[in-house]
Amino acid sequence: MTRFDFSGRVVLVTGAAQGIGLAIATQLKQSGAVVHLADFDADGLARSAAALGAPSHCFDLGDRDACHAAVEAVIGQSGQIDGLYHAGGGVRGQVGRPSEEVSERDWRVIFEANVDGAFFLSQAAAPKMKPRCFGRLLFIASGAGLRPSLTGIQAYTAAKHALVGLAKQLSWEYGPFGITSNAVAPGFVLSNPTTQKQWESYGADGQKRLIDSVHTKRLGTPSDIAYAALMLTAPEAGWISGQIVSVDGGRS
Repeated sequence: MTRFDFSGRVVLVTGAAQGIGLAIATQLKQSGAVVHLADFDADGLARSAAALGAPSHCFDLGDRDACHAAVEAVIGQSGQIDGLYHAGGGVRGQVGRPSEEVSERDWRVIFEANVDGAFFLSQAAAPKMKPRCFGRLLFIASGAGLRPSLTGIQAYTAAKHALVGLAKQLSWEYGPFGITSNAVAPGFVLSNPTTQKQWESYGADGQKRLIDSVHTKRLGTPSDIAYAALMLTAPEAGWISGQIVSVDGGRS
């Protein structure tokens, strides 16, 4: 059963090759939206596009020109853009280590994926939303954007904090034009191979401690996060903006 009605809305979802991004794209399509998928993982993106029957755009979120070109491609193919859902990013294969061992490139690549892409896509999409007095910007942040990260990755924590700030700032800038900007801060979700590896690294005792700290006594799913994303961006949610919603089973 469709919970929200996104009929007539055209949206772009990044990180759609797997996990949370794919779950968001799936629920949006089931709710009537015209969904465009984006990711840097060409093979995963192709599988998602085939499964959903949706157009796709493969590009690097750290490339400003590519981000702007993707938004133009969405408009060229579908005539408009009403929503941007930035679920791309992640740790880019990195693991926790002492700060003094982090190279400049390792630091910057996480910011490029998590923050730069969000900004570049927003600055391309929002001006196209303004004339229609409607738009939705939704960023998948993290509990690591509100407190230290369980990953131990300094750049990831800093980038997600920056993404939270960006969501609030864009709400202030674009709110007068009917464009809302919000973020979802997920708790621990087994959404991709990286989080699966992290979960396994905790061992049985660490896994039990984590589950015990969650009020609902279970880990979240990509669908849990997707539902929150749709709730915050539904057409009726025009007065919900500048909010960072923790979706973590009550852990925070």
